[in-house]
Amino acid sequence: MATVKLRVNGKFHEIDADPATPLIFALRDRFRLVGAKLGCGLEQCGACAVLVDGEAVLSCVRAVSEFENSHIVTIEGLAENGKLSDIQQAFLDEGAAQCGYCTAGIVIAATALLGKNKKPSKAEIADTLKDHLCRCGSHARVLAAIARVIGEDAGNGR
Repeated sequence: MATVKLRVNGKFHEIDADPATPLIFALRDRFRLVGAKLGCGLEQCGACAVLVDGEAVLSCVRAVSEFENSHIVTIEGLAENGKLSDIQQAFLDEGAAQCGYCTAGIVIAATALLGKNKKPSKAEIADTLKDHLCRCGSHARVLAAIARVIGEDAGNGR
């Protein structure tokens, strides 16, 4: 066990943990931030994505000790003063979730993309989302939500 210092959603924390503990377990078990989900446990589904210094990072296998001195933002930390972020609101408006298991990871990935590029191309959006699995088939609504935020028509016939 070691003391690990983390900055999560703007707050500094110290936890006693095995430094090799995957970040997702610290987020879910220690901080009760359950938006990021443990899907595959192999960094292959995207459900565990969080923002680390503005980049989407999969948290299911990466050691908590890797994230000291980083700014971690979970899906819960995207809203400010009770107001959803633009991408969260667009997902809500477009009904871009069914079971919701993958949604947080997809929102995090889209947030990271839009943080770097306010007007990504359809190819850039597809590349960003390619590693995020959704078995419910809400892909068209996810694309419509992102199109809403960037001010473009999703072209899905709605």
